[in-house]
Amino acid sequence: MRITSQELWPGCRVVNMTGSLGKFGEAWAAGFLKRNGYQIVDRNVRFRVGEIDLVAWDGEELVFVEVKCRRTSQFGTPLESITPARYRRLSRAVDSYLQTLPHAPEAYRVDVVVVEVGTTGAVDRAELLRGVEAP
Repeated sequence: MRITSQELWPGCRVVNMTGSLGKFGEAWAAGFLKRNGYQIVDRNVRFRVGEIDLVAWDGEELVFVEVKCRRTSQFGTPLESITPARYRRLSRAVDSYLQTLPHAPEAYRVDVVVVEVGTTGAVDRAELLRGVEAP
């Protein structure tokens, strides 16, 4: 008899280990943010200068979300992968995004969602870091 991971751990999210971890992380983060009251308005916004994983409203504040998803911390934690160069690219992408809006929001910030996936493919840990500044 074959038992699926959903039967063993109801409600868990499982990663197809041969699929795209980044896509999984972004989809999981979008659901996580929605459950925490965010309204997702854009995904995978690309500009010549950089990329924004998710754009959302948190109340009256526009939030640009960087998603970091990892299977292992062998090469550092997901948060450690946000280098000064990566943050500069994100900041340039945020500036480009803001220029596309007819009216600039009064307030905006950068959040990071850290997702760590275990060897079983389930999310072992997730964390929302609000208002992240450049490293």
